Amino acid sequence: MRNWDLLREMNQMQRDIDTVFRGFGLGRLFGPGFEAGLGLRDWPRVNLREDDDHIYVEALLPGVEPDKLDMNVLGNTLTLAGERSAGDREKSGRTWHRRERGTGRFLRSIELPVEINPDKVRAEYRNGLLLVTLPKAEEAKPKRISIKVR
Repeated sequence: MRNWDLLREMNQMQRDIDTVFRGFGLGRLFGPGFEAGLGLRDWPRVNLREDDDHIYVEALLPGVEPDKLDMNVLGNTLTLAGERSAGDREKSGRTWHRRERGTGRFLRSIELPVEINPDKVRAEYRNGLLLVTLPKAEEAKPKRISIKVR
């Protein structure tokens, strides 16, 4: 069986199970994180860049309230955790035809390319975008070495 056929069969099985559960007044058995190609382990989406002094992380977090967001740094790993609630979109009596924006808890660990100074990390949340500035540890910054000419 080819991979495409297997995914098609799994998606059909999910639809069949969802149909049975809807008959009992229950929602979907599996959330959008189980759909093909939509792994929650890669959410939120991030951009990571650096200059000589800092690492910059931009994380897309639409629909996440700042008070539902937690961030910590341990060694060279930045961890984002939180919850994106459905709000009033989860009212009963609605039939979903497509649901690609997941809701619920998330946890994302991002390995940073160098050690950072955790005491000077700054974070700002604006319009669903988390901007994190992580100063590099002194030993991780490039050092200029002078060359003697003889």
